[in-house]
Amino acid sequence: MSSWRPGDKRADTDSMLRVDQAGEYGATRIYAGQLAVLSRRSTAAHQISRMAAQEERHLARFNALMAERRVRPTLLQPLWNIAGFALGAATALISEKAAMACTDAVETEIDKHYADQLRALGEDDAELAADIRDFQAEELEHRATARAHGAEEAIGYPLLTAAIRAGCRAAIELSKRI
Repeated sequence: MSSWRPGDKRADTDSMLRVDQAGEYGATRIYAGQLAVLSRRSTAAHQISRMAAQEERHLARFNALMAERRVRPTLLQPLWNIAGFALGAATALISEKAAMACTDAVETEIDKHYADQLRALGEDDAELAADIRDFQAEELEHRATARAHGAEEAIGYPLLTAAIRAGCRAAIELSKRI
């Protein structure tokens, strides 16, 4: 049962879906860029392929929810296509550990983003909240995997992850609105 009462502000689920779909799309593009550079036989590529498959499932779910609820995607999708692939390829070109540092940074921001969304949703949309909780758990697993595979040992880790996290925060804010 919802705790919402007339006059209470409801969570903006359209904006949430828009930004979540954009984020999952961006994640698939980051992993595609990394896999285009890394040797398919490397340990990093194996882990990235596994994480990419989960991101594809997340994206498919958000695509379905957007279609059901008639929510338009962000107009920035073509930019996230290019930027995501470029970020993935660039970090993989630096090193496998830098590719893992990218995952570490992205998933750190996504964890915070999903936690904020769950607080805002409260009991407004149980279906969306359940998906977000499930996906948040997998994103935390991705971050743990990245750290277990040397993310924190990447050259320039503090600077690299700070820059990627700032980019994620900017992408989140832009995708909510545009």
